[in-house]
Amino acid sequence: MSDAVDVGRASAARRGAPARPAWLRDAIGVGLPALALAAMLAVILHIRPSAMSYFGFTLLFKLATPLVFAALSQMLVIMLGDIDLSNGSFVGLVTCVTALYLSDAPGEAVLIYALAIAAYAGFGLLIYVQRLPSIIVTLGMSFIWLGTAVILLPAPGGAAPDWLHGFMNWKPPLVPLPIWIAALAAGAGHLIVTRSSYGAVLRGAGANPRAVERAGWSLLGIRAAVYAAAGLLAVLSGLALTGLTTSGDANIAPAYTLLGVGAVILGGGSFTGGMVSPVGTVVGTLTLSLAGSLLSFLQVPPTWQIGAQGVILFLVLAGRVVVAEKTP
Repeated sequence: MSDAVDVGRASAARRGAPARPAWLRDAIGVGLPALALAAMLAVILHIRPSAMSYFGFTLLFKLATPLVFAALSQMLVIMLGDIDLSNGSFVGLVTCVTALYLSDAPGEAVLIYALAIAAYAGFGLLIYVQRLPSIIVTLGMSFIWLGTAVILLPAPGGAAPDWLHGFMNWKPPLVPLPIWIAALAAGAGHLIVTRSSYGAVLRGAGANPRAVERAGWSLLGIRAAVYAAAGLLAVLSGLALTGLTTSGDANIAPAYTLLGVGAVILGGGSFTGGMVSPVGTVVGTLTLSLAGSLLSFLQVPPTWQIGAQGVILFLVLAGRVVVAEKTP
């Protein structure tokens, strides 16, 4: 079963080339964004030495926490060979629900979260059963999430629960909360997706679904579970974002969609399905998040920062391609 779902071996066999060891592929995927992250940190610390502190690291990575969950949500969908263009709109909807209901009507808020996650899973099944392009279905989903959010909260407002705001501003020992959350999310994702036997089945559903089905697994059940998990992670992203901003906004996270895709690919993922790295995705997320801070320190005009972030992403991806081609 493991041979059937090993994406690297399957793709190498199709090319007639020897398969690259999985550990080497993972090292390349994680190593380059990690090097880029370290280089950007070095530049920031050179410009502003005071950033090398507990408070400084908190400010640098504070807004990375919701993006980590959004990127991991996108990673699960890409693992199946799909792509989710509704990710950012869904996170915006969650911020509106959280700001409006979680303080005064927590039961209603939890019910809405559950229904939204169920809808997420339902759309995943629709894509598979009807053989529809995920890019089209999820684009339509994005308008549904955005429209619902605007109906609930036409303008930014509401208030985050005190306990949620307090948690997102908690100062744990040793390292700041964003680093703890990123490390725990990466570790949990690595154990579940990369190291567990069920994770191999999940990756196989994207890399070689026929082999998984012949082994007795239900592809419908797998896709429903993966999309539901993606929806849950997007809910966590919305909760974290509301805790940081203390209010809801339907249009607060449109950039999360493409930033999440960029983080997955930057961290060693592939659009072909099955080949993803939770650790690489988290490192890629931190890299893209830090890129914005670096550009601010370098006094790059805000209107240029999006393009500059794209250049950084392109350079890291180009480096990964070059290193991969030169590695036997």
